[in-house]
Amino acid sequence: MADRNFCTLGFIGGLHSRAAFFVLRQHGNLPWSVLSPLEIKGESQTGFVFEQTIQVVINETIQIPLRRIVVRLTQSTRDGDTELAIISNLPQSDASAIEIAGLYQRRWRIERLFQVLDQCFRGEIDTLAYPRAALFGFCMALICYNVLAVIKAAMRSVHGAGKIEAGISYYYLADEIRRVYDGMMIAIPPAQWKPLARLDETQTTELFQQLATKMDLSKFCSHPRGKKKKVSKPKPSKNKPHVSTARLLAQKRQSKKAP
Repeated sequence: MADRNFCTLGFIGGLHSRAAFFVLRQHGNLPWSVLSPLEIKGESQTGFVFEQTIQVVINETIQIPLRRIVVRLTQSTRDGDTELAIISNLPQSDASAIEIAGLYQRRWRIERLFQVLDQCFRGEIDTLAYPRAALFGFCMALICYNVLAVIKAAMRSVHGAGKIEAGISYYYLADEIRRVYDGMMIAIPPAQWKPLARLDETQTTELFQQLATKMDLSKFCSHPRGKKKKVSKPKPSKNKPHVSTARLLAQKRQSKKAP
């Protein structure tokens, strides 16, 4: 599942050759032809859902029939789009048009995950030039994210899902673990940790919930930024027209070369 930047003939052809299923937002430059007209399939949370069959020609020998799902939005996107077009090769028996539309509209959760990996766990370190080292670092970040997800699940079960999802920051939770860990490992002897390894799933869940009740949530509150203020662009003055810096440098070089 990916956004419109991945909706290319090469990418679609590669997925098709590997017998992979996909849900992609349609790019405006993707060449396709109509095999059936749009038919309304129902209404989702964000608008009316339509579907048709199209064909995408990868090359002279590969021609792929695809499902094209169009969501006519009741509220336009931040970019001003009133329609959302999605292409997929999922069988009708596995997913309806409304289910595919719902899947794609939850794609932002994946992007949010990668943002957490980058900001909280440094999952993409620039200096890891070796591919295996970069992959290892990314996998460790994923493991840390899973640990944090378990912690937030325990917090939701105690304090309520709405309160946790709306007001708790992944960054502050990760920062708390990062700062406290070294001192905690010094203060608590290894023998104290061994009983935890013998806990089953139910006992582990109960322990997490018990610890969650003692958390001071005010330490982990997120601080969402307000709406951006519109800044009016200054109008260029007729007396002071824009001058290209590159042009001035070129003129300077030419004057130095002149005899």
